[in-house]
Amino acid sequence: MLAENPAGDLEAQLWALRGRGFRFLDPRDDQGEVVALVGVRAHHDVLDVVRLHSESDVVAARMPGDSDVLAPARVLWERAGAAREVLDAMLALPDDWVPRPAGGCR
Repeated sequence: MLAENPAGDLEAQLWALRGRGFRFLDPRDDQGEVVALVGVRAHHDVLDVVRLHSESDVVAARMPGDSDVLAPARVLWERAGAAREVLDAMLALPDDWVPRPAGGCR
């Protein structure tokens, strides 16, 4: 159950993201301490990015494939909050989902 083993669930979510093609980096500060766990996946002309700063501070986003990952000009989808909820939302997001332009035409 989720409530009984939250750390195990987070680990399972990270493995599920890896299984979907995410590659993870762990950028470090000048003292060598990990400042975040960052996962990136390119697919369907978009980039999915997940940044975990702590179990309560996670951001996940989908952006156009030609975006600057560190400073995207446009974000198609984004969630922020606790790891379990944000990672669940990213895992539930269909691979081919992009917002429809105004007027309903693609």
